[in-house]
Amino acid sequence: MPSMRNSTPRPVIESVTPQAALPGGEIQIRGRNFPVVPRPVVTIGGCNAPLTVSSSHYIVARVPAEAVFGEVHVRNGSAESEAAEVVVATLVADNLHPVANPAIDSEGNIYTTFSGSRGQKTPVSVYRIDPRGEVTPFLSDLTNATGLAFDPQGVLYVSSRFDGIVYQVSESAIMTMFVEGMGVATGIAFDGEGNLFVGDRSGTIFKISPNRQIYVFATLEPSVAAYHLAFGPDRYLYVTGPTTSSYDCIYRIAPTGEVETFYRGLGRPQGLAFDSEGNLYVAASWRGRKGIVRLTPQAEISQFLSGPNIVGLAFAPDGDLYITTTGALYRAPVGIRPWWPF
Repeated sequence: MPSMRNSTPRPVIESVTPQAALPGGEIQIRGRNFPVVPRPVVTIGGCNAPLTVSSSHYIVARVPAEAVFGEVHVRNGSAESEAAEVVVATLVADNLHPVANPAIDSEGNIYTTFSGSRGQKTPVSVYRIDPRGEVTPFLSDLTNATGLAFDPQGVLYVSSRFDGIVYQVSESAIMTMFVEGMGVATGIAFDGEGNLFVGDRSGTIFKISPNRQIYVFATLEPSVAAYHLAFGPDRYLYVTGPTTSSYDCIYRIAPTGEVETFYRGLGRPQGLAFDSEGNLYVAASWRGRKGIVRLTPQAEISQFLSGPNIVGLAFAPDGDLYITTTGALYRAPVGIRPWWPF
């Protein structure tokens, strides 16, 4: 009689979500023929990935710290799936302390902060990272550097949550006071007409005209951390500000100052940015999963990137996404064009 051999079906990956992740972020793998006993072996970028959930058709795997590319395989011991892809973000710089979005200039330089604890004087307040990834100290002597934004002329502005001042900074790192009395000044953003908007986390959004006239633009619920601001293609101002609730919202503020809720249901929403198609990306927890969510102009939501401790994000002109965590800056080549108000 011919010998009989056991044939184990080859695992098949049908989908991997979200499409991008930081090291330490979790991805969801759906498919079929995943072994149950023993558990499958999942590799991401050639590195074994720890599993938090495993069944015959669904796996949740954590991106290992040593992964530098995103080829995903599922193995059952004798057979291996074809490769699926996830974008794995790579470390650009660590030993930082960002509390908001990074800022990117027209030449592709990235600016991010070492903010420190309240009242702490840090040796470097703002770092500059050039397109090659070289990190250099850019600005010192600014206590609790918080929000970063460029005006329509390409001049950098930095807020201080310590003294309530927004500073204007030249290319040669000469710092001058632009406006004071902004309370606990956190997020900042410019509109297309060059007006500066400043979020005082105690409950006020200020509008400062190019000739430095100050207006109260809107009032919101106070934040326990910071307001984060971004203008959308519809010329409305979008604002996040985490509270003690686990069901926070994204505010949408009309050019005339009327406030409405754009979306509610996020945990600790922070930095935000728009792409060229009008989609909004927000650092937040959604349905218990940490990372970055994407909302369409109709507020349809999905998880875009998985990862812990994310506070900010910014799209570069070349389509790369730069992500700030509480201690580092990462880059993810997602191929998404940014939208800017000017």
